[in-house]
Amino acid sequence: MTTFTRRNDAPMPGSRATARILVADAFEAAGLQSLRDLGCETLHEPELTAADLPARLAALQPEVLVVRETAVTAAAIEACQRLSLIVQAGAGVDEIDLAAASKRGVFVSNCPGRNAHAVAELAWALVLACDRRVPDQVMRMREGKWDRADFMKSAGLHGRTMGIVGLGQVGMEIARRAKTFGMGVVAWSRHLTEEKADAAGVHYCANIVNLAKLADVVCVCVATNEETDGLVGEKFMNALKPGAILVNISSGRVIDESALAAAVKDRGIRAGLDVFAREPEKDRGAFDHPLAKLSGVYGTFHVGANTEQAAHAVASESVRVIREWLDKGTAPNCVNRARQTPATTLLSVRHLNRPGVLAHVFYTLGQAGINVEEMENIIYEGGEAAMARIHLDQAPNDEHLTSIRKNPAVLSAGLFTIVRRA
Repeated sequence: MTTFTRRNDAPMPGSRATARILVADAFEAAGLQSLRDLGCETLHEPELTAADLPARLAALQPEVLVVRETAVTAAAIEACQRLSLIVQAGAGVDEIDLAAASKRGVFVSNCPGRNAHAVAELAWALVLACDRRVPDQVMRMREGKWDRADFMKSAGLHGRTMGIVGLGQVGMEIARRAKTFGMGVVAWSRHLTEEKADAAGVHYCANIVNLAKLADVVCVCVATNEETDGLVGEKFMNALKPGAILVNISSGRVIDESALAAAVKDRGIRAGLDVFAREPEKDRGAFDHPLAKLSGVYGTFHVGANTEQAAHAVASESVRVIREWLDKGTAPNCVNRARQTPATTLLSVRHLNRPGVLAHVFYTLGQAGINVEEMENIIYEGGEAAMARIHLDQAPNDEHLTSIRKNPAVLSAGLFTIVRRA
């Protein structure tokens, strides 16, 4: 197995001894100590806001930024020349400007699945709160009232249908618990197929509105991005059964909150919400949201991922990501590596494994105005020969190929058309 050791004179991100890490959110103490044990200068400033971040990054010039809920804007990214890695201490990266990070060559990594159990547990707390109206009963008791008659009827969950919108790791944890409650599970996800659903032990639903029609309880746990903004809208709400339960642990952006408010008031939908479209930036503050005032809506303070177990798991994964970045120059869990490049042509060059061969190839391509999108250089056993597979944005002509082949260390050079799969 190949291992890597970062040299002191290596380019960014640099050696552990010279690396600076800024942790701009609450972070487990043991995780902070693990970062310091790496030999890095680790600064913990959990009170920083999104507005504070650009100036602080400009002043500190860290190589690594760790955030949990603080938004990382384009201005923040552009303020820090040395920044090479942003770690989201959690799964969602919707508060990070990925386009700006990609433009500046900054990797963004997250910690997928590390808080899945915690989020699923809160989702189920909200499901049960909605079904049994637990918060209402607690409030009556605190008012000194015994109102058993008002709470003797609930729909119950056994034998009913749970609908899951987004069958990622959190969705799978919710599904496992639903089966324990004796519920059937139907699921919709953008990349879910019948085969994947069968393997997960759930029923496949090809249409999100049909899922709403089938389910007695719906949990929304999709990833947050432009594709899922407003995903659960008026048509979905109107398809829900009267009195159904809707739980959102994804993002306030995913749900049309006006449509949900209408469904709560007009059709008796009960909603359990850990997230809202507008939330205070600080952990404490005023919160005046129309949905939170409706009877039948049960809210929590965006705390789905916040358990001691989840904090430990996320901190450990964050440290692992940073350690690999510093030691190997790789970014585990990277979310902004291009899924597809503009490359149209593969140039395959078999060559002797000698200095200057690839420089000759790249010089020829550069003179022709052809851009290299991706490449790998495969070394044959013994180390005498190699094959470079170079993805190009356009095909070299015969003159360019002849120039490449003239190098005595080039054994062959050929072109292949890159075929994109749908």
